[in-house]
Amino acid sequence: MAEQLKSAFESSLEKTNLMLKDIEQAYGWPKEQRNQSYCALRTVLHLLRDRMPVQESVEFAAQLPVLVRGIYFDGWKPMDVPIKLNRDDFLLEVRRHFPYDVEGGTERVVQVVLDALSRHVTPGQWDDVKDTMPSDLQRMMP
Repeated sequence: MAEQLKSAFESSLEKTNLMLKDIEQAYGWPKEQRNQSYCALRTVLHLLRDRMPVQESVEFAAQLPVLVRGIYFDGWKPMDVPIKLNRDDFLLEVRRHFPYDVEGGTERVVQVVLDALSRHVTPGQWDDVKDTMPSDLQRMMP
């Protein structure tokens, strides 16, 4: 049993690192900037989560690696969602919670993270997530 748990944890860690590497590669960041990629992922995940209805949010989270799912649900208040955010509000919230200055600004951070996320869930699930977003925000999503 302990062997299975170790394997499940290692698998989740590996998948999480792949997501973070996707973000880092898009920027050309070295692994030493892992805190930046983690912060970008966490910030965008939390805003997506809070923008979606509860049921859709849970279905999306089910496709994330266990470790990322923990990050996703950290601090979640399902009674307070969905929060209505248009594209500009979404970008403003990302800027508030992502303290790094990066090439391309906040919009690029969001696009890079959304692109990474879209590669790690099924296309049908990603379409469902997009369908819950306002049209101005959908245009930013791959």
